[in-house]
Parts: sequence; C-alpha cells; structure tokens
Amino acid sequence: GGEKILKKVFFKNHLSLLFINMQLSKKRKRVTYHNLRAHANPLSDSFYENCPIKPSDFDWEPYYEKYFKHYKENNDNKIPKVEFADIGCGFAGLIVNLSKVFPESLMIGLEIRTQVVGADQDRILRLREESENQIMETDNNNESDNCNEIGDYQNIAVIRSNAMKFLPNYFEKGQLKKMFFLFPDPHFKRSNHRRRIISQSLCADYAFVLREGGLLYTITDVLDLHEWMVEHLEKFPLFVRVSDEELEDDPCIPHVKNSSEEAQKVDRSKGSKYLAVYRRIADPLIQEETSD
Repeated sequence: GGEKILKKVFFKNHLSLLFINMQLSKKRKRVTYHNLRAHANPLSDSFYENCPIKPSDFDWEPYYEKYFKHYKENNDNKIPKVEFADIGCGFAGLIVNLSKVFPESLMIGLEIRTQVVGADQDRILRLREESENQIMETDNNNESDNCNEIGDYQNIAVIRSNAMKFLPNYFEKGQLKKMFFLFPDPHFKRSNHRRRIISQSLCADYAFVLREGGLLYTITDVLDLHEWMVEHLEKFPLFVRVSDEELEDDPCIPHVKNSSEEAQKVDRSKGSKYLAVYRRIADPLIQEETSD
C-alpha cells in the first residue's frame, strides 16, 4: 500500500514539473541559431590558426591569388605587400568601400571573432564573383568599359587574428601606409580599460608597422573612449594629429565615417561621431644621431 501511495505522489509531482516547464518555455524568447558575439576578450589565450612567428613566414598569396599573379607579371616577379590594415574590421564595410578607391593597394581586415571572419570571407568571394561576371558580360557584348582587368575586390581579404598580440608577426617595420580603428569596443568598466585597442604600449606596435608619413585613423561614438585614444596618441612621441583642414582632402574620411556597420548604427540612432587622425613622424632621436 505504501509503495502505491509513493508512486502516485511522484507521478503527480512529475506532471506538475512538466506543466511548469511548458509554461516557462512559452515565455522564453527564441534564440537564433546563428548568433554572433558582439564582443570578444582580446586578452584571452585563444588559438589562432596560421599565426606566423615573423612576417616573412606568412603566405599572403592565397588571399589575393589573382592580384598576386597580375602584379608579378607586371613587376618583374616582385611580391606585393599589404599596405592598409583595418583593425577589428567587423563586417569589412570599410575595406570593401576602399577597394575601388585604392585598387592598387592590398588591404587586410583583422577580426577576432571566428563567425564574423567566415561571413566576411564569404562576402568578399561573392563580390569577386559578381565583378568577374560583369567583366564577362561586357566582353561578350563588346562594350568598352574601364573595368579592372582582374575584377574588383581582388585586393581585399579578412583573416582571424588578435592585433593586440600579434600585429608585428604579420607586418614588417614601416610596411603599412594606413591603419584604421573604427568604433572599437569601449570597454566601459575601469577594470577592462587594459583591453582597449589604443594604449601606450600598443602605440609602440602601431608606430613600428606604420611607415613615416603613414596615417592612423580612429573614430568612435563614445566621447570617453575618444578622449582616451586622443590622450594616449598625443603622449606618444611618434604621432602628431592631422588638422581638420588637411582631412578635407582625404578620400578615406567619408568611408571612415559612414561605411562600417557600426557607423550605420550610429546614424540610425542619430548619435555623434568623434574622429581623430594621426600621422607617423620620424623618430627625432634617430634624426639627431644622423645629423651628428
């Protein structure tokens, strides 16, 4: 008799738990299958595939196959080098837009999130195929056009890496002409300020890979982060701020302000954008030594 009573009590409790779980599941929001992380911890010890020990170890050709082939044929088999780097490129809006503005310059986007890198690489492949199809159509119709011989978007690529740790592993001293930091993670908590992409120690890396006269672009919608980046770049002796008057003639500025996904989000929310651009100058100590 006692066993039957226990079974009935257990059965009733089990049914009540099932009912409660059903009611809770109805109230829960559906989670999409392809949920991309908004942020990632740049200080974590994640594994980065194909990260080189030194720049000469990294093979860039698989990312720009047609560009490399075309360049070698017209430049005595010389190997082209990446000149533009978008740090934390997100969905690659900037380099996609700059690709046609600077068709002779190789551009790379560095992104820490695996899913975003995959989406960027698929997007670039799709854009290349569309451009190649357009060239085939113009050839078939015998139409004269100023299309790129190898097609558009052959000079851009995106790889997964952590610029805060491995930037000098990919780029030689003075290799880059331009670096972009568009709407970086503000890391609001004071304890997380060490994760910010602009700092005194990181400025040394950026000055190392930027050539003299090269430009470093920063933009954000967070005033506190803007002031932080300006403060650290102003303190670093190898960077000087570019005046607003000079920036009026810079073809990159409209794309820096408007081409990225984050820039478009700021526009939709009618937020403010804070821009600061710095030029890499010659080391004054080295100049003094050479003059002596």
